[in-house]
Amino acid sequence: MSLVGKQAPDFDAKVVENGQIKDSYTLSQSKGKYVVLFFYPLDFTFVCPTELHAFQAKLADFESKGVQLIGCSVDSHFSHLAWVNTPKSQGGIEGVTYPLVADINKTIARDYGVLIEEEGIAYRGLFLIDQEGVVRHQVVNDLPLGRNVDEALRMVDALQYVEKNGEVCPANWTEGETAMTADQNGLKDYFGDKQPAMA
Repeated sequence: MSLVGKQAPDFDAKVVENGQIKDSYTLSQSKGKYVVLFFYPLDFTFVCPTELHAFQAKLADFESKGVQLIGCSVDSHFSHLAWVNTPKSQGGIEGVTYPLVADINKTIARDYGVLIEEEGIAYRGLFLIDQEGVVRHQVVNDLPLGRNVDEALRMVDALQYVEKNGEVCPANWTEGETAMTADQNGLKDYFGDKQPAMA
């Protein structure tokens, strides 16, 4: 199920943020910001801490682009807190400061279409939500496949470029590279710029 182009489902849940439990956290409180909401299967597992630390390592990059980073799993807020208080050397996520949503009732994962019903955990779904609360990009990985955080940042750059300039971003576009107008002339110009120089 794709949510691209649709309003992101709101939620109100407990979170752990900056090592503290907060009893109420809503997606709608981030309206006016970009949001990268990512789901991971479970606390105290194996691929998951590598992802959460990788997102933390790029947190300043997300924040500099006006992005609220949010993690979510079906664990309780108590489990999140215990994991945050566990050192990295012991498989923990000590040092992770962005909000971790406790989707203990599995309603959020279900609303976003990433819940594996028979296992009661979520796929590795990632959703890029714009300032109006609309999902503009989503990608869902199977459980053993860790994400590329730089790709999530690239998609933020692409969305912000499109919104600012009205052009479209071709394959493998990165910030600072040539984009194109969404018409035949734009395509011709783009490929014309890509031709190898003649000797």
